[in-house]
Amino acid sequence: MKRFTSVLMISVLSGILTLGGYVLFIEEDNVFIQESKVLPDYTPVNLNSLPADVNADFTEAANKSVNAVVHVKNVATVRKSPFSSSTTQALQGAGSGVIISPDGYIVTNNHVIQKANQLQVTLNNNQNYMAEVIGTDPKTDIALLKIDAEDLDYLPFGDSDNARIGEWVLAVGNPFNLTSTVTAGIISAKSRDLGMDSNVSSFIQTDAAVNPGNSGGALVNIFGELIGINTAITSQTGTYVGYAFAVPSNNARKIVEDILEYGDVQQGILGIRGVQAANVPRDYGVKVSEGIYVDQVEEGSGADKAGIRSGDVITKLDNIEIRKFSDLTGYIGSKRPNDVVNVQVIRDGNTREFDVTLTKYEVFQIKAIGLEVTNATPKELNEKNVSNGVKVTRGLTPQMQNEQLYGTIITAIDNIPVKNVGDVERIMKQRSTGDPITVTFVTPDGEKQKYVWR
Repeated sequence: MKRFTSVLMISVLSGILTLGGYVLFIEEDNVFIQESKVLPDYTPVNLNSLPADVNADFTEAANKSVNAVVHVKNVATVRKSPFSSSTTQALQGAGSGVIISPDGYIVTNNHVIQKANQLQVTLNNNQNYMAEVIGTDPKTDIALLKIDAEDLDYLPFGDSDNARIGEWVLAVGNPFNLTSTVTAGIISAKSRDLGMDSNVSSFIQTDAAVNPGNSGGALVNIFGELIGINTAITSQTGTYVGYAFAVPSNNARKIVEDILEYGDVQQGILGIRGVQAANVPRDYGVKVSEGIYVDQVEEGSGADKAGIRSGDVITKLDNIEIRKFSDLTGYIGSKRPNDVVNVQVIRDGNTREFDVTLTKYEVFQIKAIGLEVTNATPKELNEKNVSNGVKVTRGLTPQMQNEQLYGTIITAIDNIPVKNVGDVERIMKQRSTGDPITVTFVTPDGEKQKYVWR
């Protein structure tokens, strides 16, 4: 019997670095507020109405931004000496954050505040506040903080879908603890996938200079609108070499609103598995090089119900061009379950459109064994001749990805039957860390096998 071993590996592209060296924050149980909160309304700038020779004057945008970007500091109370009972505040790490409402809501990166003891926020006028963590989303590296203040300067969210390659932008933050630093550059690329983990990422790339300490700071356009949260650089030296990456504002805003309204992030999915059209073998007859070739459609998903089928090539979502997979994941990441997305596909050489209602992404990552699972449909269970189980959706590590376990059914963990992802989550939370994990699989040919991870 083949035995798997769980190996955790991180894929690094040219030395990808998040922009802070922080002692990271937060308890395992994130604290969320329950009441609904509406962010300030966004009034978009009509870019098409601007004159072609619009002057790229950054002074107004910079002035707006520095007053709305804060210094986020992880502080701890320590004794002044082993022989003294008096204490002092010691700085453990620092990053940046962006005020997004006049009553003190602040968006930053999750890696800035993860595992911190206390969070102190310093405004541009040197006023200090202690911050509360409202919620986090580690997957997208976004966190929401709150300080007790009113009538604050804030940055309005812009529409990152409308951001254009070559457009001037400012990066505002606190690199190397140099407060209220503004740098300028252009948008170098959109929907950039860095391959930082097993998830497809979708960043705005810019050549505005950012460095450690810029994490969680603002990427703004010349109108002073927030179009991204600066998150990472790619560097072999640990400092800026010309490439910086930001979480798009549409995704950040959606995460913030989800945390405020629902207490967690609501992720919607189309319900397809596919590859970039350029990577499809020639004998498949795909005659386009841009778009997403649909390999499989999940039964019962929004895509399935709308009529999308295997062999379609997705080229647009709500009139947003989809050239590669990160275009698709980035746009869907700004949507919620039950949102309706217009999907344009090429089928048999003809263009067709479908209105797809997104379904909820219900998965659980069993990180101890490197697999992600979702609920199995009755049809999938019947095909394997089992009454219960969850379906493997993907491997989380290179080793598990090589095993090609997609579609395999897990019927039990530690000999406890599982019916859904909730059962899996409960079992994994209750078991002792470090103990061997026994998993019962049903192979594609219907054979039951047990594997043990040690």
